[in-house]
Amino acid sequence: MKKTFAVTAAAMLMLSCAGMSAFAEDEAASAEVYVTISDGTGALPVSMEKVTVTDIDGDKELTINDTLYCAHEKFFEGGAAAGYESGETNYGLSLMKLWGIENNMGFGFFVNNASAWSLTDKVTDDAFVSAFVYSDTTNWSDTYSWFDVNVAGAEQGDTIDLTLSRYNYSATDGNTSLPVADAVILVNGEETEYKTDAEGKVSVTLDKPGKNVISAKSTSADLLIVPPAAVIEVQGEETTTEEATTTAEETTTEAEETTTEAAETTEAAQSTATTAVATTAKATTAAATTKAAATTAASTSPKTGDAGTLSAMVGLIASAVGAFALRRKND
Repeated sequence: MKKTFAVTAAAMLMLSCAGMSAFAEDEAASAEVYVTISDGTGALPVSMEKVTVTDIDGDKELTINDTLYCAHEKFFEGGAAAGYESGETNYGLSLMKLWGIENNMGFGFFVNNASAWSLTDKVTDDAFVSAFVYSDTTNWSDTYSWFDVNVAGAEQGDTIDLTLSRYNYSATDGNTSLPVADAVILVNGEETEYKTDAEGKVSVTLDKPGKNVISAKSTSADLLIVPPAAVIEVQGEETTTEEATTTAEETTTEAEETTTEAAETTEAAQSTATTAVATTAKATTAAATTKAAATTAASTSPKTGDAGTLSAMVGLIASAVGAFALRRKND
């Protein structure tokens, strides 16, 4: 009885351990990692993009190699088969192709802004992996740089304070960082009037809603920096080109309609004025005609004035002549 119980307990313990092991493997099966890639031209085709990383090489670990492979699968046209390659060399697992560029193995990669040893370095949730193509393949002078802010949120019109640093290695001090002074700030690939001060500090005001990618470019001829990336999500409604065009067209249409209405109102007013003038002219003509008729009638009608007096004198003379002739006849 006791033996049977002991065997059963052991079996249950083994099953429990197996379940815990499977659970642990599931937990490590993927990670959400932020990825930035610079292509050696100063451009950032991938800027702090979140990538779901899985164990693509089957080594039971989530590594930089897995991260870059998954990033190419998600963002590179043609996927990882077209844009990414890694392989074994005398230096271990090495990067052969990044973002479709072979570059004679001239690549660099960092995790959480610290230099990585190899592609097999592990990554975890919310890690920041940055990989770049060297632009100087003679002296390999490209210097990794970064902001003290990786991703953040802001309201429209907010000012973001950033500090730009660069990687520095010395035989005596090892890996250190130095501020990058007088660097020109770029927002979404466009140069701005903002520059870092002597301590690498800068304050940038953001007005464009949506994703804003902040980067920088050194103005020193002696310093070639790998473009850094800080992604700020600005809250607000973004006006698209189509909406702006539609609004402009609607405004133009409203203005044209207003102008047309004004023209019609002016035309109506002019018509009313013309009608009023015509009516006034008719009234004036009628009044003049009436006055003329009245004057004519007055001048031709009999009066007791000059014409009446003349008629009376003629009548008297005729009577006198008649009376004188009758008297001569009687004599």
